[in-house]
Amino acid sequence: MDEIVVGIDVGTTKICTLVGRVEASESIRILGVGIEPSDGIKKGNIVDLAAASQAITRSVERAEQTSGLEITQALVSLAGAHVSSVNSRGVSPITGGIVDAADVARALDQARAIAIPPDREIIHVIQRGFSIDGQDGIRQPIGLHGYKVEVETHIITAAAATVDNLRQCVGAAGIKEMQFVLNPLASGEVTLTDQERQMGVAICDIGGGTTDLAIYVNGDVWHTMVLAVGGNHVTQDIAHGLRLSFHQAEEIKKQQGHALCSQVGPEEYFGIRPFGEEKPVQINRQDLAHIIEARVGEIFKLILQEIKRSGYDGLLPAGIVLTGGTSMLPGIKSVASEVLGLPVRSAQPENLVGLVDKLDSPAYSTSVGLLHWAVSVQEAHPQTGRGRKRRVEGAKHMLFSGLMDWIKRLLP
Repeated sequence: MDEIVVGIDVGTTKICTLVGRVEASESIRILGVGIEPSDGIKKGNIVDLAAASQAITRSVERAEQTSGLEITQALVSLAGAHVSSVNSRGVSPITGGIVDAADVARALDQARAIAIPPDREIIHVIQRGFSIDGQDGIRQPIGLHGYKVEVETHIITAAAATVDNLRQCVGAAGIKEMQFVLNPLASGEVTLTDQERQMGVAICDIGGGTTDLAIYVNGDVWHTMVLAVGGNHVTQDIAHGLRLSFHQAEEIKKQQGHALCSQVGPEEYFGIRPFGEEKPVQINRQDLAHIIEARVGEIFKLILQEIKRSGYDGLLPAGIVLTGGTSMLPGIKSVASEVLGLPVRSAQPENLVGLVDKLDSPAYSTSVGLLHWAVSVQEAHPQTGRGRKRRVEGAKHMLFSGLMDWIKRLLP
């Protein structure tokens, strides 16, 4: 039976539930789509449990209607400034002289045994590489001879209370979360090439409430972080500067916005009715672009600070890949390139089949990436979610019922 996979992208601006079927070509056919405005969520955090639960429920129900399947379990996206990461190493003796899965598991357990405060929860333990008896650069240690195996890992943690709130909201919709997946890792599944990961690249997912960053070097995740700033801050600046409602400012941003003031003519105007005005007034597009450019430039300055703080700023010859809804702003690539001093390209999910209306957009990179994360696991690095496909047992009206073996390898 075909594999059925489900992902729920819980964002600040939208909730997107996708149901997909893995086909023989290893492509994913989208069977069900449920896109609903987000409610009760701010900067990736739950601020109204009931409202967030209802929004997730509506999204799931719509996906069930379009797919004709009952959704019981799913992978769920995670973001928010509460997310942090640390690198750790673990060592294990090679009991039989040849590395086996048990040796690797013991080394991972050692790496995982770091001092985590009680209010933190481990989300991902990502293998970055192995060494055997001091020999570095080993991608797949199983089957090799030696006396001691060492693993280097990237451990991502989140605030336990925040994760529990999200878990409760998803549970209220009748869904059991199989795993939480950090936004930029999911987005990277469908936007980054293997060559970019090997060369050194940063993916920057700019959503409504947060900007999510993941740095890949030598094919592996080396650094992750989440900034509590995003496209909604641009909208708020427009609303404040032009005396508009948030909804008006959002529509203007999408229809008239430009992130580079120099690319907008001083004679370009558009009509809008601000607060306190009885009739529409003419707004200069260059004034609008000036507001947008200031905030977008600030976002990329914060990203640059984080990249430099990570120490990997000199290891990114492939540059920055932008995705997320805010990355659709005209001119944003030019601002990013000027501030960061790196090559910049925009990316979105491609080669989609099935119910793909609206999904071929940077705004849905995380949503589609969750499905790819669920079925595409790299053999040597199961936590990174790339490469070899794992079988998922399907059952009528039951989704993800056979993922337990894989999940045990992913969860701490």
